[in-house]
Amino acid sequence: MAKGEGAESGSAAGLLPTGILPVAERPAQKEPKKKQQLSICNKLCYAVGGAPYQVTGCALGFFLQIYLLDVAQVDPFSASIILFVGRAWDAFTDPLVGFCISKSSWTRLGRLMPWIIFSTPLAIIAYFLIWFVPDFPQGQALWYLLFYCLFETLVTCFHVPYSALTMFISTEQSERDSATAYRMTVEVLGTVLGTAIQGQIVGQVDMPCLQDPNDSALATEGANRTQSTTSLKETQNAYLLAAGVIASIYVVCAVILTLGVREQREPYETQQAEPMSFFRGLRLVMSHGPYVKLIAGFLFTSLAFMLVEGNFALFCTYTLGFRNEFQNLLLAIMLSATFTIPVWQWFLTRFGKKTAVYVGISSAVPFLILVAFTESNLIVTYVVAVAAGISVAAAFLLPWSMLPDVIDDFHLKQPQSHGTEPIFFSFYVFFTKFASGVSLGISTLSLDFAGYETRGCSQPTRVKFTLKMLVTIAPIALILLGLLLFKLYPIDEEKRRQNKKALQALREEASSSGYSDTDSTELASIL
Repeated sequence: MAKGEGAESGSAAGLLPTGILPVAERPAQKEPKKKQQLSICNKLCYAVGGAPYQVTGCALGFFLQIYLLDVAQVDPFSASIILFVGRAWDAFTDPLVGFCISKSSWTRLGRLMPWIIFSTPLAIIAYFLIWFVPDFPQGQALWYLLFYCLFETLVTCFHVPYSALTMFISTEQSERDSATAYRMTVEVLGTVLGTAIQGQIVGQVDMPCLQDPNDSALATEGANRTQSTTSLKETQNAYLLAAGVIASIYVVCAVILTLGVREQREPYETQQAEPMSFFRGLRLVMSHGPYVKLIAGFLFTSLAFMLVEGNFALFCTYTLGFRNEFQNLLLAIMLSATFTIPVWQWFLTRFGKKTAVYVGISSAVPFLILVAFTESNLIVTYVVAVAAGISVAAAFLLPWSMLPDVIDDFHLKQPQSHGTEPIFFSFYVFFTKFASGVSLGISTLSLDFAGYETRGCSQPTRVKFTLKMLVTIAPIALILLGLLLFKLYPIDEEKRRQNKKALQALREEASSSGYSDTDSTELASIL
């Protein structure tokens, strides 16, 4: 983006052969249109909209399992059903919501904004009820399953249109990339907020555990001491307080997004007849080679980082023996990621996005190897946490920065296909959540086979070894496989610049009165 920017800023109408338009219909030469610049305020308002999904997702991802087992006291089998079904339902709702959005009509507020506005109040109610312990023990599992799935549906109604909004805040690639960098910074900061709020509020009360599961007398004594009615009630109130604070952040961010961002329509889209059917659009999207290769690469790298995330608390507690340092180590990772997002934005601007993928995501590998082959050391662990945060920042930023490039490439090859943006974004999120569900299933089964002791203060050696494999060796293998798949991704910086010029030509011709669907078809055949 930084290189050759001046050449890109000029009119690209010269790419069109003069025979496309008849001489009599060819519009007079016009002044080159000014670039559509987004103000810093616009970018910040857009970026703030990414925080609710990350704040709530981080709190649920790190704390829901231990909440169900130790606070709500749901039996482990029911808890595993709640977590697995909730993740699976969450993944299913993304393409479903994408389908509904693709059938939506444009309104005065846009096509995406109404989904964000009307889903917010219902989502915060469902989120709060997830962290509420009902008085009927027999139906608790159904209660949590219902409101967990309901919240995931409603937050999908917020996040899928918000993700697709990237394509409608500006027609300039550089502006969208810049806005994406702002968004990723705020989203990583949202994970910090979710971790800090949930962890610090809940951390004020003691979480019960059984000192020795093999000694029934000692276990009973420990349980009576740590699971008294008063202590359990305080813990429940702490979770409700944290839920209230996070729900307030959700509302404030949604209001800022709604008031500060204007959804815009592509010039050439307004001249098309009616949107294509969802399933035809889905066939076209899934047959678009760059998209398939992009999501395949990020599927494996996402699975790697989700394995680390899902097992990080247990790994710190049982394998490393840092039970009281988990929250601080997690904050170190997220703060490191927050501060390095701008660095990665500069890096991908200077050296290209594919290079940033290789350097950014692979940077975690040496430090994961270090953890795998060194003994428990707090200083080394903090160094690894900071280094992991640097790689997490790249993994956060790059998919959302590269997706618009894939959509631009699709629009050039299918200029008459509009309204497919929600399909691109919803199915990317679907595959990401699918990776999360797979990681959860693999982790749970592996720990079960290793002999994991529920609510134990210590674990057998096999469990500690399994946790080390899940957090180090398995993610390394998945990262390397994902990077190999990225070799097949065809959109490098030169291709991206060519697409930008061709799209600019398409927009300029669409703005003139002589542009028609026939011209669009001829342009597509030339490109």
